[in-house]
Amino acid sequence: MDDDFLDDTPASGTPSTRHALLVAALLHLMSQYTLRSTPRAPAANPEDEGPCVKLAAVIERHLDALARLPDAEPVLRATCEQLRVKWEDLVDSRMPVPVKRPLLSRILRPGAFKAPALAS
Repeated sequence: MDDDFLDDTPASGTPSTRHALLVAALLHLMSQYTLRSTPRAPAANPEDEGPCVKLAAVIERHLDALARLPDAEPVLRATCEQLRVKWEDLVDSRMPVPVKRPLLSRILRPGAFKAPALAS
């Protein structure tokens, strides 16, 4: 898992400041997810409808980061771990299933092989 977003927090702050920053970011992300989940007029682009799977995945990563902070309060870590599992299930259930095609059809699909360009 990539923890680069943890490295962006101010190093000079106390651990409680770092925890508060992560919790604030997490609450903001969750509110954005909730806003996208509320019914509204149909969107012109079908991808704009409903909650965003990528946003849910970011929420899950933030929960995981908070759950793994060794200096966080035990109740915060336990709560974040429980929520992380639920968000992980949500992300897994909403991810599109990859289309499996036989190897031969992938190799022989039109445009798979292109003729080499002739030098002039």
